[in-house]
Amino acid sequence: MAKSDGLAEEVSTVMAAASISDPALERSHGRIFIKTILNAAEEFVGRRLVVGGWVKTGREQGKGSFAFLELNDGSCLANLQVIVDAAVFPLAQLTATGTCVLVEGELKKPPEGVKQNVELRVEKVLEMGPVDPSKYPLPKTRLTLEFLRDFVHFRARTNTISAVARIRHELAYATHTFFRENGFRYVHTPIITTSDCEGAGEMFQVTTLFSEAEKIEKELKQNPPPQESDIESAKLLVKEKGESVFHLKSLKASKEEIAADVAELTKAKESLTRLEERFNMKGGIPRKDGKIDYALDFFGRQSFLTVSGQLQVETYACALGNVYTFGPTFRAEQSHTSRHLAEFWMVEPEIAFANLEDDMNYAESYVKFLCKWLLDHCIEDMEFMVKNFDKTAIERLKLVTSTPFERISYTRAIQLLENIRGKEFENKVEWGIDLASEHERYLTEVIFKKPVIVYNYPKSIKAFYMRLNDDGKTVAAMDVLVPKVGELIGGSQREERLDVLIQSY
Repeated sequence: MAKSDGLAEEVSTVMAAASISDPALERSHGRIFIKTILNAAEEFVGRRLVVGGWVKTGREQGKGSFAFLELNDGSCLANLQVIVDAAVFPLAQLTATGTCVLVEGELKKPPEGVKQNVELRVEKVLEMGPVDPSKYPLPKTRLTLEFLRDFVHFRARTNTISAVARIRHELAYATHTFFRENGFRYVHTPIITTSDCEGAGEMFQVTTLFSEAEKIEKELKQNPPPQESDIESAKLLVKEKGESVFHLKSLKASKEEIAADVAELTKAKESLTRLEERFNMKGGIPRKDGKIDYALDFFGRQSFLTVSGQLQVETYACALGNVYTFGPTFRAEQSHTSRHLAEFWMVEPEIAFANLEDDMNYAESYVKFLCKWLLDHCIEDMEFMVKNFDKTAIERLKLVTSTPFERISYTRAIQLLENIRGKEFENKVEWGIDLASEHERYLTEVIFKKPVIVYNYPKSIKAFYMRLNDDGKTVAAMDVLVPKVGELIGGSQREERLDVLIQSY
């Protein structure tokens, strides 16, 4: 069985309105998405439409007789120009950046010589959510990502974050499409688990012990526990009631009399139990033999946020064949870099009855599929990224979709890197090392100038469950490396020989 460990790190999928193709579904409350209008402008010209969105920019014109609004509803990067006459609605309430509006009007072609293809002439403002311009935190000027950290609730309204959200949505949708078309079943694996799949111990713990301890401490403070004298009095009462029942039975009293005393005895015992429980209540984390007593925790043992759904999804592969899980994973690594995330979404496929060649083929096809999907479905947002962040992004997407990946062994990769002249790596190159990002990028960006799959890694740097090759030194593992990133996918063929697996473990 082969496995691709972490095909992609994705965030949660978002129901993007622009992806809905059924007009009956799209036009909830009669509203039409701006993306739909702009993609078929000629069809909508002359029609009465309802549009909702947020004002990116607004300005009064004609000495306050009308206003231009640039409206965006998140369905695409582009805005729709909206014209509102002063007779329709007070213009000052509409022009502030961030104002939310739902308007109805006729879509028209603007005068010759303007950059807009169409514009909406508003006849009625159906809804309006005002904004105080003096307090709205997002100005019209370009903002840094660091600045947006302080305005989490508004940052999705910026071009950058909204474009990222749409791109991630498309990648998530494409991921499910690819695996469905290739016969994989989607499996939901637990987010809370008692397993440490990676074995690194860098996990976020899930526990109720702290909240329970705080609850007990608060309870004891508000309602102090009983004294020992209270316990003794309760025990004495239980003894008296017990003796009374015994006495009535010895006298062969009526059933009614005995039942009444038994009821009082039961009540006294219950009262004693409650008193003893409160008497034994202690603040702080419960301990046993000097260690935290997880038997009193919610799950009765230590539990964590998952670092991988691998173990659970493997069991489904042994029943359903090809499967994958796609969900949130968590790493408690104290490394604050762009490559170390506390939370991210990861794709983890498991391929039954497969070898390393199958694993590499699926991985290459998956990456190509995603890149082509972005070119076909997200080109506007990708062009925005090219303009503002990464000038070669689209160029690389086209390269990946049109070029077979280079496939070389780990040993060959080390030989190529060792023979480099005039280049000093920060990490020394020698057989047996785990390739660093600088090595991976050099292979893809300088030597081959395209994605590279490196396979057959030294067994000393890979997990015990990866299949041992005939040379006894390497295992059937592979990494997909891409320009400007380095490792994108990691995978391996599983060791199916029980004797070899036991020996390696």
